Amino acid sequence: MQLSDRFTGLFLVALGGIAAYGGSRLSPVPGQQVGPNVFPMVVGAGVIACGAQIALGIGRHFEDEAEADLVAHSDQEPQHVPGWWRGLMALVPPGLLLFYVFAADRLGFLVTAAAIVLTASLALGARLRLAIPLAIGAPLFVHLVFSKLLRVPLPPGLVPAPW
Repeated sequence: MQLSDRFTGLFLVALGGIAAYGGSRLSPVPGQQVGPNVFPMVVGAGVIACGAQIALGIGRHFEDEAEADLVAHSDQEPQHVPGWWRGLMALVPPGLLLFYVFAADRLGFLVTAAAIVLTASLALGARLRLAIPLAIGAPLFVHLVFSKLLRVPLPPGLVPAPW
C-alpha cells in the first residue's frame, strides 16, 4: 500500500503540532532560561516544517533528477533487494533502540551512540568513508548539546566525554 506524499506530509504536520502543543504545556524550571518545554517545541516545529514541505511537494523534482542521473551514469542494472531483506531492515531501528537501552549504562553514551550511528549509516547504505567520521562526530556533538546546553547528564561509561 502506497500513501501519497500529501497524506504523509499532513500526518507529519499534525504529529509535529501535537509534539509542539505537548511541549508548550510543560512547566518551565525556575531559574533556567531553557526548560523542558523547549526541546519538544523545537522538534515539533521542525516536524511541521518538514511535513509541510513533503505535502507541498517541495524538492520532489530533485529526487526525479537524481534517479534519472543515476540511470544515465550507471553501466549496470540496479540491484534488486529481496522483500524479506527489506523486512529485516525494518527491524534495525527498534533493535538499535533496544541496544541503547541495555548497553548505555555499561558502555556509556559515546561508545553506544557511535555503534548505533555506524550501524544505522551502514544499514542505510553509507560507505565506510562517511560512516566512520559520522559515528565519531555525531555522538560528540549530541553529548556536547545535552551536557552543556540542556544540562542533561549522559552515562560516562568506558569513554568519558572530554569536557
